[in-house]
Amino acid sequence: MTDTHDPGHGNSPAAWVAVTIMLIAFALGTVFFWFDLPMLVWASAGLLVVGAIVGLVLAKLGYGVRGPKYGAKVHD
Repeated sequence: MTDTHDPGHGNSPAAWVAVTIMLIAFALGTVFFWFDLPMLVWASAGLLVVGAIVGLVLAKLGYGVRGPKYGAKVHD
């Protein structure tokens, strides 16, 4: 059964890049918090925002789920 209204659940290059950047930012922020480095914690928070912006920009450039540069993989 094929659902034509499936949003793709974020399985696109834009989503993968955004989530990867945000995971790295969160992990670094956790380490910096543990070592009591507040400036680097805030820098990690900024990187988290950058990850979200990069994902939106890539989606606008066509690498999102509905973008012309994205080819969905067919599952058998």
